[in-house]
Amino acid sequence: MNGHGRSGGRPTLEEVAARAGVGRGTVSRVINGSSKVSEQTRVAVEAAVAELGYVPNRAARALAANRTDAIALVIPEPEARFFAEPYFSEVVRGVGAALAETEVQLVLTLAGGDRERRRLSQYLAGHRVDGVLLVSVHAGDPLPELLAELGIPTVISGRRSAAETLPSVDSDNLAGAAEAVRHLLDRGRRTIATITGPLDVYGAQCRLDGYRQALATAGHPADEPLIAVGDFTEEGGRRAMRELLERRPALDAVFAASDVMAAGARRELRAAGRRIPEDVALVGFDDSVVARHMDPPLTSVRQPIEEMGRTMTAMLLGRIAGETGEAAAVLPNRLVVRESS
Repeated sequence: MNGHGRSGGRPTLEEVAARAGVGRGTVSRVINGSSKVSEQTRVAVEAAVAELGYVPNRAARALAANRTDAIALVIPEPEARFFAEPYFSEVVRGVGAALAETEVQLVLTLAGGDRERRRLSQYLAGHRVDGVLLVSVHAGDPLPELLAELGIPTVISGRRSAAETLPSVDSDNLAGAAEAVRHLLDRGRRTIATITGPLDVYGAQCRLDGYRQALATAGHPADEPLIAVGDFTEEGGRRAMRELLERRPALDAVFAASDVMAAGARRELRAAGRRIPEDVALVGFDDSVVARHMDPPLTSVRQPIEEMGRTMTAMLLGRIAGETGEAAAVLPNRLVVRESS
């Protein structure tokens, strides 16, 4: 056979069915990987596909399966934070790497305000994507429930609580924070402050819990005035550092729950005439490009952010394909020690 069907153009599904001696629907089931066909039938159809050189029409297949071959990466944060926070670009890189060998299109959506969320809700209700990756979700955000109501497969990065119901990928925030504080204790620091992330974000709460846990285990229970709430921004880090210096001028170490906040804290410490690390040791979280380019370079808890992006994408593609798979993945962090501590 010359690789073309009797029609002289691209071989059709009907020609494959005629060659295999089966119905058109049976050919569709084999091509779509259905288990509802016998081995003998599957072999016959695959042989006919190979002989005729049949290439499935992806658009037709997607329509028949009610598939769009697109997924959305939804980040419920304002545009300013997306571009200022290296965490998000690393997530996008990981998602892109996981999709590189597929035909799936990525739709990136920022939904930091009510107007954007309403527009996103309408877009998702139209089933324009096969699934959603949801990153940086705050407690009380209505998006996860909306996605559940719409029946759109969803994977969340950064659980909303310990009782997260959606499939999720996270790093071990509590253990990472505890390791950072133990490092500061090992360096002889005793008045250790922390700048938290927004506490309606479960990961930020876990980092605060890790801080408390490490201090309590070492026999130095957390001194509440040494805890200042930040918002994962540089200005928030600077503001929190100012509060801490007013409350506890003799502090000798700071664990900031993100590198960007650590950068803000460093600026405030410098303005107050404190040397890093001689007077105040400083540790961040994420081990982003910010950490490596600070002066002095920042000790930081490395999250495998790119790997998290790849893992959540693989989990979502599995869900879209009808697999159940694991419902949660927690990846380990590790402390990268540099000159700031």
